[in-house]
Order: sequence, then structure tokens, then C-alpha cells
Amino acid sequence: MILATLMMCASSSHGQEPQDKLDTIKPVPFTAVHLDDVFWTPRIETNRAVTIPYTFGKCEETGRVDNFIRAAKKLRGEKLEDDQVRGYSFDDTDIYKILEGAAFGLSIKADPKMDQYLDGLIAKIAAAQEPDGYLYTARTINPEKPHGWAGKKRWEKERDLSHELYNMGHFYEAAVAHYMATGKKSMLNIATKNADLLCNDFGPGKNEHWPGHQIIEMGLCKLYRTTGEKKYLDLAKFFLDTRGPDYGTYAQAHKKVLDQDKGVGHAVRATYMYSGMADVATLTGDTSYITAIDRIWENIVGTKLYIIGGLGQPGGPEGFTEDYALGNECYCETCAGIGNVYWNHRLFMLHRDAKYIDVLERALYNNVIAGVSLDGKRFFYPNTQSSSGTGRRPERSEWFGCACCPGNIARFVASVPGYLYATKNNDVYVNLYAAGKGDLKVGDNAVTITQATRYPWEGNVKLTIGTQNECRFALKVRIPGWAQNTPVPSDLYKYMDESGEKATLKLNGEPVALAVDKGYVTFDRAWKQGDMIELNLPMPIRRVTANDKVEADRNRVAIERGPIVFCAEWPDNNGKTHGLILPDSTKLTSGFRKDMLGGIEVIQGKALAASPGEANQAASKSDHALVMIPYYAWAHRGKGEMDVWLARNDEAFKALPAKKKP
Repeated sequence: MILATLMMCASSSHGQEPQDKLDTIKPVPFTAVHLDDVFWTPRIETNRAVTIPYTFGKCEETGRVDNFIRAAKKLRGEKLEDDQVRGYSFDDTDIYKILEGAAFGLSIKADPKMDQYLDGLIAKIAAAQEPDGYLYTARTINPEKPHGWAGKKRWEKERDLSHELYNMGHFYEAAVAHYMATGKKSMLNIATKNADLLCNDFGPGKNEHWPGHQIIEMGLCKLYRTTGEKKYLDLAKFFLDTRGPDYGTYAQAHKKVLDQDKGVGHAVRATYMYSGMADVATLTGDTSYITAIDRIWENIVGTKLYIIGGLGQPGGPEGFTEDYALGNECYCETCAGIGNVYWNHRLFMLHRDAKYIDVLERALYNNVIAGVSLDGKRFFYPNTQSSSGTGRRPERSEWFGCACCPGNIARFVASVPGYLYATKNNDVYVNLYAAGKGDLKVGDNAVTITQATRYPWEGNVKLTIGTQNECRFALKVRIPGWAQNTPVPSDLYKYMDESGEKATLKLNGEPVALAVDKGYVTFDRAWKQGDMIELNLPMPIRRVTANDKVEADRNRVAIERGPIVFCAEWPDNNGKTHGLILPDSTKLTSGFRKDMLGGIEVIQGKALAASPGEANQAASKSDHALVMIPYYAWAHRGKGEMDVWLARNDEAFKALPAKKKP
């Protein structure tokens, strides 16, 4: 779900906004946060000006837009020269996701040309909607011979691969974003017409099929927030409550959702479902959903989370396998990284604990942004932690047959400013750091927070308060887990040595004791214009080791600095990384290179390059000048080896193939 932030602040099109039944934090909308920083501002502009037009072009080029045109012709009774249904049953969603991202872009910057293009595209979608509200080109183009995954009748294969409800979940999210960005109801009217059909067709004693691929739950909750139609919320809850049991783990239908206790199956489906459970809990007050997703979170963060913040293990169904089976040729789908952000953001809003922002930040700065190239035109579907330069994952692609990830990136990047701040009555949470200004409503007061920082490259942050009148509120400043010697909120990973460099805070130039509660230092006081907090988060280079139950990472080390995970890539390391050994005693240094890969911090030190011997042991070693770059920046310079986890000693050395005896 892209922007909980807008939905939480939206007023119902019927008047009064539906009220949350649980007392949750409200995120500050991304439209109220204006960044001017070295890291996110260029990415957001590239997304708006390059990625969104590029991905729309790919949808035109690959026939996704034409599917709507052909469906509309079929509904008008026109003879189609080609009535074969091509592609996947979920291809419509690629357009919907990009539409959502484009709407977010319009919220940030006026673009009459894009606005006009969206109007034309929405008109094509409206023409492809059947009279009763059904919208699914994979059937409408040829009802007698629909897509092979669709079944002969509507909803017949929804639990499996038809994706009829999945498509609509994405459409609802896009429709609400477009309505909020433009005030136009052209897309929202299509969405409510379809949702009314679903309410007629599904429910107790009617069709009780649950969605094979989740997201309709989040979409219905957004639609409820926007329209005030409670039947949409009721249907979202029904889809959760009727799910399973005994239908298998792939789609999280092996148990009733309230009985689940582990991350299983397809990771994108899972994180979308957990996010939907959080939404339904918030809107209905049913805390049993929270109890369930808390159990699942403990399992995932404790046994299945990659150091880059990704989800999806080797051998899994694009998702989870056994606890601690964290092989480095992993899946970590870009969409799952985005889903991980959604889920943890919701848990933060429910529990008011920065540990969820720690996981969110790790996914955001590593797994998620690795999914798109610096020029905005190439994409990763899976994100591996170790590459040989061959096979499925050595470089980003211009597009995919299954193109879920490019559209997800297009809709996500514009929303990043919406994760910086949140409010609860007179509490203000500062969660992420980036230069710019946030406009907040705190009680009856308008408050601005201006950040000056070069985060994530530097840990110095100045927060300046702006307010016309002196006002009292509690400002909660997050101290990231990585700055408290805790890489993740579990024992899955730990730093080899505790850093003696501690975070410090000053208020108007005077040092303040670091009393941290749930990841925040609270300043509860009367604020006046120009008050300033100075936060210093030291960024030493940290060595990370994994729990010994993670067999793939035994005797190996990963390198972090601040929120950034680093990797060794072939262009900087004489064409090889798999044979590198980084002894614990090696001193590492860092420096910023503004002319490299868009401007990055680089880590250097003396390592060893090992050649293969018998039984995968190092036969000989030579000195090597190690260079490491941020993980997100790899694969921009051609195909070759890359590793996040480096051997610490001979025991971990796994050069392939091993040298055989003569």
C-alpha cells in the first residue's frame, strides 16, 4: 500500500472521515514534507521525470494499454482482429501502479502533460469496465476463451491464479491517490462501481473465495477511508476471516489468519496481508489481528530477515522457507522489500516503537532502492546478496514479462517523504533524516521542522522548529538501532564489537542526556520560533556477524556504516570478490566520492585474495586492496562478481570449483 500517509489524513468524499477504532499514530503526508537533500531529492525527481514516463511507455509498447482498448471494443460489440488474451492475468496492475505513482507526482509538482495523459488512460480503463462494474481485461477480451488462469466463470480461480481481486486492490489504491491528487472522481467512480459489485458477490452465504494474492484488503480499507462506505471495510475483514485453513502455505492459507505464527509462502503476498490485517485492526478495533502479526513479525525479524532488509529465501516460493535458511543467493524481491516497509510502518503506528522504523530503514536504504538503477530505467526483480555475474540476477533489466517491480518502484519512491514524521495528539515523531522542511499540524498549532543534514552519508542532523506562537508538544527524536549497537531488533545479527562512539543531542546548544525509550529521546517543552536540536549520530564502520544458526554466514562478516550495507563488487576488486578474505584485524577506512555512482561513500582496507585449493580451502593468499560500495549501487558497471558477506578466515573460504588432486 503506498501511502498510508494520505489515507490517514483524507476526509471522506461523503463528508466525515471514518474514525480509527484504535488510538494510532498518524503519519504526516508526503505532500507536507518537502525535501531538498543530497540523497532522496534526486531520486524522487528521477522517478517523476524518468521512471514514470518510461514505465508507461513500456506498458504501451508491450500491449498492456492495448488490452483495455481491445476489451472496450469487445464490450461495444466490435469484431476484434485479435481476441487472444496475452501476457499474465495480472498485467492490468502494472498500469494501475504506475498511475498511482503518477498521481503522487502530480501532488508534488504540476504537470499538465502528465495530467492529460492520465485522463486519457483512465477513459480507456472506464470503457473496458463491464456494465455491472467488473473490470478484468483477461476475461473481457474473450469471455469464451479467457486467460488460462482465469477459469470459465468469474472468481472461479480466484484462490489460485486469476488475480481478479488482486488487480482491483491495486486499482483502488491508484483511484484514491488520483482523487486526492487531482480532485477528479473519474477513477474513483470506476473503483466504487467495482467495489459495489464485490460487496454483492462476496460475503457470508455468497461467494466465500478469498484472494489468492492479497492486496484487495488494503485497497478496500483505503476506499472506506475515502468514501465512508462501511461495507468496503466489512468486505476487507471478510476476506481475512474466511482465508484458509488447509489450503497451503504459498498464499498464507494453511491456517486461519489469526492462528498464523510464522512467515510462510510468497513474501509479497504475505507482507500485503499483514499490512491489511493492521489496517483492519486499526479501523475495527479488533486487536486479535495485531496479536497474530506481532507473532509473525518476531519470527521473520528473528529468523528470516536479510541484512539488506529483504525477504525471500533460496528455494522458496519467491518467499519464505525454514527458519535461519538465509542463503546469500537469495530472492529478496523488490516488491517484498516495499511490502516490508508498508508492514513495519503500520506496526510503528500501532505500537509507537522505533524498532519497526529500524527494520523499515534497513529495507529502504538497501533492498528497495537497489531495485532501480540510478538513471531510473532499469530494474531488479530479485536482489541477491552474492552474484557470480551469470544466471538470472547479474544485472538490472529494462522490463520483465512479469513487471510487478518496476510499477511498484514507480509508485513507491514519490511517497518516501511521508515516512519522515508522524504525530499523535501533541506528540511529534521524527523517524527518518533528510534535509528539507515538514509542515505539521500539532494540536491547534502549525509547526514546521526544518532538517539540515547530509544523511545517510553523515550523521549530523540539525532540527529547527518554526512556530508563530509558543506551543507545547513532545518532540520524539529517533535514535536508530544501528547507533545503539543493535543492527536489528533480534539476535539474528550483531556487531562484532560495541562502538564507544555514542549518539549525542543538544538543545539550543546545550548538551542533553540521552534517555532513550522505545528508540526515542523525548523533548516535552514549550517550543518557540528558532529552537534547535542538534543530533549527532556517529557513523563508524561496523562489522556484522550473523547468528550461528545461519549456516551460510558462519565465519563471515558484513560491513555497515550508518543505515547503509556495503558490498564488494568486481570492478573495484580486480574482477573477483568470491575469494576475498577480510581478517578481523584489518583496519577499514571510508571516504566520500562525489564522482562515483552518483556520489557514494566508499570503504577501503587491506584484505586477502585467496586461490582455490583442496576441499574449498585457500591454497594460497595474496594481499588485496579491498574496495566496498553501498549495496544499492552495485550492478551499474557490467556483469561480474559481488558479495555482501566476506570470509573472515579460511574456514569460510568457499572458492569454486575446488582444486582436485592430480
